[in-house]
Amino acid sequence: MKLNIALLAGDGIGPEVIDQAVKVSDAIAAKFGHEITWKPALTGAAAIDAVGEPYPDSTHEVCTSSDAVLFGAIGLPRFDNDPSNPVRPEQGLLKMRKALGLFANVRPTFTFPSLLDKSPLKRERIEGTDLVFLRELTGGIYFGDKGRRDGGETAFDNCVYTREEVQRLAKKGFELAMTRSKRLCCVDKANVLETSRLWRETVQAMEKDYPEVEVSYELVDAVAMRLVQWPNSYDVLITENLFGDILTDEASVISGSMGLMPSASMGSDIALFEPIHGSYPQATGLNIANPMATILSAAMMFENFGLAEEGKAIRNAVNQALEEGIVTEDLADGAKAYGTSEVGDWLAANI
Repeated sequence: MKLNIALLAGDGIGPEVIDQAVKVSDAIAAKFGHEITWKPALTGAAAIDAVGEPYPDSTHEVCTSSDAVLFGAIGLPRFDNDPSNPVRPEQGLLKMRKALGLFANVRPTFTFPSLLDKSPLKRERIEGTDLVFLRELTGGIYFGDKGRRDGGETAFDNCVYTREEVQRLAKKGFELAMTRSKRLCCVDKANVLETSRLWRETVQAMEKDYPEVEVSYELVDAVAMRLVQWPNSYDVLITENLFGDILTDEASVISGSMGLMPSASMGSDIALFEPIHGSYPQATGLNIANPMATILSAAMMFENFGLAEEGKAIRNAVNQALEEGIVTEDLADGAKAYGTSEVGDWLAANI
């Protein structure tokens, strides 16, 4: 298969972890007879510094002319520490999601047998955890009207959803549930929020189209609690943008490190694959960042192309590395820590 992949390294540790994902992907291509053409483009702070815009038109053109996007991370403290800055790296991420129609963020949470005791939760609570969040990505409070009034003393952020936005996300949730254990949980705050009541009634109306799927409805605060009590009681969960942002970060630490969890953002025409962690600017250039989440995101990319064996080969290599202690300092726990590039080299060589 010939693949054209947009490569958006971004900021902070983004370029370092992306380099390792490229190494591993190229090893997979060589092993299975594929051809990958990487198409680098600027985004985030790197793009602001170069052209004054966090998601320039040239980057959008690269993305739309590619088969998929492999993305690193964006954001730097010099932007975070200046709330008055009119141009921010994160604006590029929101613009990219909207422009590419990436409305469904797929974020799995699973455990690794060799790391069960590195989780902040007890082994017996997390063993067997294998859940997937589908977070709506282009609506809600992040995209609603926002501003200040009363001379800047009052701020507002509006949360708005249409039934169509809920339906298309829920449809992906139902379809995913059908391929797994046929259990779907709709996470909302329907006892308080009107948008949540729209979510709940829309999903309830869709139940008849998927009679084999057992659907539950839970309030977001209850889910936040249960994720640290019995995460293995969940399978597929769907929710709105803000709730999904918070809950998926909470769920990510179940595995033992945020540096292990991949994700995908899906649209009707193209998909983007990225680690769930941020740009971790404090580690930039130190060769200590964990590249495995980005590498596992590349595995999801191959699987999305229908290349299941290729994705499995990456996952097997990652599991082997974890079992043999070929890990960065976040997982070393006093033992030898390998550098970011060393982990990438080891995985590529073992593939």
